[in-house]
Amino acid sequence: MNQPQDPNAPQADPNAINIELSEEIAEGEYANLAMIAHSSSEFVIDFIRLMPGLPKAKVKARIVVTPEHAKRLLSALADNIERFEQTFGPIKQQPDSPSFPMNFGGTMGEA
Repeated sequence: MNQPQDPNAPQADPNAINIELSEEIAEGEYANLAMIAHSSSEFVIDFIRLMPGLPKAKVKARIVVTPEHAKRLLSALADNIERFEQTFGPIKQQPDSPSFPMNFGGTMGEA
């Protein structure tokens, strides 16, 4: 027999995405440098851990996205930074950012 549904019970969203997060990925990776390259069809973002005094830096993660998704990511990040600063105050930036060799090839940005 079917039980009658409670009209006040939350309804499952048919457009919801079930996102799985493994324990390993949930731990995260620390990165203090991002290098960005792009082509006509994709953006490549390398997240790098640069340690003081060491001549070698290690790419901890590489994410490849479409230009459309890169623009949505930019918007979402800007929105989150605005909300962070409303709560905790302005994020301080160093006036002189270090220069790193840009030898990835292609068009490059740095964050």
